[in-house]
Amino acid sequence: MQPDELIAQLQSKNEKAFERIYEMYSEATFGIINSVLHDEVLSEEVLQDVFCKVWDKAPTYSPKKGRFFTWVLNIARNAAIDKTRSKSFKNQKKNQTADYFVDILEDKSNFSAQIDAIGIKKYIDLLEPICKKVIDLLFFKGFTQKEASEKLEIPLGTIKTRNRICINKLRESLTV
Repeated sequence: MQPDELIAQLQSKNEKAFERIYEMYSEATFGIINSVLHDEVLSEEVLQDVFCKVWDKAPTYSPKKGRFFTWVLNIARNAAIDKTRSKSFKNQKKNQTADYFVDILEDKSNFSAQIDAIGIKKYIDLLEPICKKVIDLLFFKGFTQKEASEKLEIPLGTIKTRNRICINKLRESLTV
């Protein structure tokens, strides 16, 4: 079955199409969520929430706005970031051991492994270093644009512009 047919069936609330889409995208989606949360159990919960949203919001997806996979990953990324901002998540992290934070620091420095896990490493490698840094902070580490601005010591407006330019360059490399 063609991807467009599968998406159309999902939009018509076909459960078999939903199952197939879950099989196709759940692993990469989990990778994005876990790269932000660093907690497999919590990431599984968010993954379920994400696919509930995919089911509920499927009729709103439009191929004119972007690829379906990108649409799903944006839902996942936003859900993971929302979870990190929740009061329960913050309270849970207050009680973590030092080992937990050492693991996170090691994970966050391994940008290459994160991007390779979702299959876009070859495209990210084509970008200039500042684009790699901006994409890493905003999309893989869940930073806000303001936080990325502070971390990179670049004005907020410049981060916003760089983000737009870098994403456009990434889009161009994906369509080649």
